[in-house]
Amino acid sequence: MYPPLPPPAPHRDFISVTLSLGQSYDGSKSWRRRSCWRKWKQLSRLQRNVILFSLTFLMLCGFLSYISVADQWTAVDGRSAEEQKTRPADPPVLPAPQKADAHPENMQGALPQKPQRHFRRGPPNLHLRAPGKDSEDPRQGDTKRRDEAVGDAHQEESTQRTVVSWRGAVIEPQPGTELPSRKAEAPARPSSQAPRIQNPAASPNERQRAVIDAFRHAWAGYRKFAWGHDELKPVSRSFSEWFGLGLTLIDALDTMWILGLKKEFEEARKWVSKKLRFQKDVDVNLFESTIRILGGLLSAYHLSGGRALPEEDFGNRLMPAFQTPSKIPYSDVNIGTGAAHPPRWTSDSTVAEVTSIQLEFRELSRLTGSKKFQEAAEEVTRHVHSLSGKKDGLVPMFINTHSGLFTHMGVFTLGARADSYYEYLLKQWIQGGKQETQLLEDYLEAIEGIRRHLLRRSEPRKLTFVGELAHGRFSAKMDHLVCFLPGTLALGAHHGLPADHMELARALMDTCYQMNRQMETGLSPEIVHFNLYPQNDHKDVQVKPADRHNLLRPETVESLFYLYRLTGDRKYQDWGWEILQSFNTYTRVPSGGYSSISNVQDPLNPQPRDKMESFFLGETLKYLYLLFSDDPDLLSLDTYVFNTEAHPLPIWAPPREV
Repeated sequence: MYPPLPPPAPHRDFISVTLSLGQSYDGSKSWRRRSCWRKWKQLSRLQRNVILFSLTFLMLCGFLSYISVADQWTAVDGRSAEEQKTRPADPPVLPAPQKADAHPENMQGALPQKPQRHFRRGPPNLHLRAPGKDSEDPRQGDTKRRDEAVGDAHQEESTQRTVVSWRGAVIEPQPGTELPSRKAEAPARPSSQAPRIQNPAASPNERQRAVIDAFRHAWAGYRKFAWGHDELKPVSRSFSEWFGLGLTLIDALDTMWILGLKKEFEEARKWVSKKLRFQKDVDVNLFESTIRILGGLLSAYHLSGGRALPEEDFGNRLMPAFQTPSKIPYSDVNIGTGAAHPPRWTSDSTVAEVTSIQLEFRELSRLTGSKKFQEAAEEVTRHVHSLSGKKDGLVPMFINTHSGLFTHMGVFTLGARADSYYEYLLKQWIQGGKQETQLLEDYLEAIEGIRRHLLRRSEPRKLTFVGELAHGRFSAKMDHLVCFLPGTLALGAHHGLPADHMELARALMDTCYQMNRQMETGLSPEIVHFNLYPQNDHKDVQVKPADRHNLLRPETVESLFYLYRLTGDRKYQDWGWEILQSFNTYTRVPSGGYSSISNVQDPLNPQPRDKMESFFLGETLKYLYLLFSDDPDLLSLDTYVFNTEAHPLPIWAPPREV
């Protein structure tokens, strides 16, 4: 027998691994670096050059961006020793207001909300100094009436030296005065006269007390539900943010002082001095922040007797907006980083916005002694004045910040995006002591352009209104914003401009009143269309469904104030009283505040929009209070000029002879 065979050996698999001598893979990055280097060497020379060029380009862009941001930051924070000069020793000081016995409700905390996009009107201005030599104007016939009006405005002044305007018109200045110089060591000081806010012996009348009651109701809602935030949402008892800078509070500062609400004023001023901070990463609209915040701070400074407020700091933070190729400012600027930019959808700014910041920037330079604010704003004025594309003084609505040229040519309106351009032409002339004649000439030319191209009469009541012109085609559309014009025309007539300006002001004031009167709620819609042809059962004023909202705007009561102050006709007070009653009936929210409404034609359901704009306290109620006053020295129109947000700024006194 054979012994049993041993079992077969188990099958084994083998893997062959080749290792480099003296090296091992330990999971470190060295092996991966060698792998990357091998891949790099495998690329063609062209591929490697493209990659190197791209990396170099990205590094260069990053370096240039860093330099740009650093320069803008320097522009925001850098201040020369000259800019730190003390404020004037003799600002116009107004007596403290009469103490009010208001006791607003205690404030309740609220959670912060995200900022919301906000849109509002667009405004404007112009200003220039006399050139070294005469300039020719081919439209001699069109300027004859303006030259006569300029002469009328100065016929009370004796001749000391001849002033040559930008268009060659010869106008005589006031005796003992000279044209304002942008190179002057110190800006002109305001009149040493101490203007009064209210006759100490007088107390508010019944209608003024009704305005104070409305203000307190609105303020109680803001204080309770939106304290320190931009705007009150009265229906939901919350707030909305636009800039996050306490917009309503700042806009209402001078209103509280004028109404005699000293306790509320002091509480708000304390918040400004202790809580308001501009060092924050937020974009602000240059125009809106200038007229509301800068204008509000400047006005409160003057009315309260020169109490320090942070208007210079805020002005410095707005300056980067002017850093454009054309010097036409961007619409938006970040007050924390100094980065300025146009809107997301265009590189244009609106003409109204870039030409309606001059009153505030000029006054800021006068107060601080720093000429940069005035020079930047007036550079815009000079540029806009020199542009072609106007139509008998009327300007297009848009201007490009890169080229500096008008865009969307052939469209002319006195509504949104152009309105306050015309307003600030006149008011700068008044602010500067009626010596900057180019402003006056441009204003007079524009009024003649309005008469020639935009004025029509409606049917059946023959209401005079201001329409729009688009590429030669007239539209009977009129924004409620245009109702600033009657007051502006009346103000010009008060300061010596032609008497027919007052006649036109009265006619347009009747129209603006009818825009309210013919609505079921007694409140004007945002936009109306006028009936041009006789038709049965048709009113003069027609409203489209998309236009029938009311935002608590001030323009009608603003013009009522000017017309009553300058004519003494009490019907204007009565019309304003009707509008106040309509506000109380259809917009007042029981828990505090007033709300804009969506339908002025439905008194049963006006549809509150749950928003109280800051200008309701800053403008609407202020103008109503002034309208109901019979004291012509209450913010005299010979001492103050109101900016387009109703903030009074002092008229500059003529410089004294040395």
